[in-house]
Amino acid sequence: MQDLLGKVDLQELITSFVERLIEFIPSLIAAILVVVAAYILSRAARVVLRKAFQKAGFDEVVINLLVDNVAHYAIIILGVIMALSQLGVNVAAALAGVGVVGIAIGFAAQDSVANIIAGILIFWDKPFVVGDWVETEGEYGKVTNITLRTTRIRTPQNTYIVVPNKRIIDEVLENFSKHGELRVDAVIGIAYKEDIPKAREVLLEAIRAVDGVLEDPAPDVVVSELAGSSVNLTMRAWVDSADDKRRVFFKLNEAGKIALDDAGIEIPFPHLQLFVDNVQDDVWKGLSQVAGGRSQ
Repeated sequence: MQDLLGKVDLQELITSFVERLIEFIPSLIAAILVVVAAYILSRAARVVLRKAFQKAGFDEVVINLLVDNVAHYAIIILGVIMALSQLGVNVAAALAGVGVVGIAIGFAAQDSVANIIAGILIFWDKPFVVGDWVETEGEYGKVTNITLRTTRIRTPQNTYIVVPNKRIIDEVLENFSKHGELRVDAVIGIAYKEDIPKAREVLLEAIRAVDGVLEDPAPDVVVSELAGSSVNLTMRAWVDSADDKRRVFFKLNEAGKIALDDAGIEIPFPHLQLFVDNVQDDVWKGLSQVAGGRSQ
């Protein structure tokens, strides 16, 4: 052990270490300065980008995602990479490895990524907002929450539906709250023998008595179909908002039935009329002609 220590010049070793440390200090300082500059730049960029996105009308959720997460961490990661290059680290290989990992993760989470992109489009385009009554994929309800991945809907039955945003973007969506006032249609049939103007007058009076129906626009009753067993009349009434849609629809059906019954106007059951002619004589006559022809 003493022979090994004798061969090593301790002073020369310390001198070499100090020289290398002195050579390394400028690179270390440069790396620290790069990281600090990246942090300062990210803070400044967050302020500028937030104001720009707010001016463009982006939703606060999207702004938080793009500014506080994507932009902030992108600048910090870029600063760290530049700092490592200052220290002499070969970042090209590391970036290549990160790229391969990113591609693999992208393929594995493509559905989640698609839902997030769809969520950004929903926040940007705003086909609906929280509080709107919508119907999509056969589901009707009130939007209670919108996240970057899903939209949550509460149905009139008080059930809770979670719909992936990608499915909402890909399907037809009907928004009942977009323009405020909403028209509610309810169909009721009368017999063909009944007087349509009289039935219209009776139904209009019943519609105006329903709570929640607006006077302006005024309600009306139109002939919507000449059906197989009835003349179908559509009672059209306006409500203040989609919150009243279902309640007023049910009330219109009930009020229309009661009003027609009180007025003695028939609401026919679905039925089919079958007419049978007596063809016996024609059949015998035809058979006799056939038999006479054969005898000849």
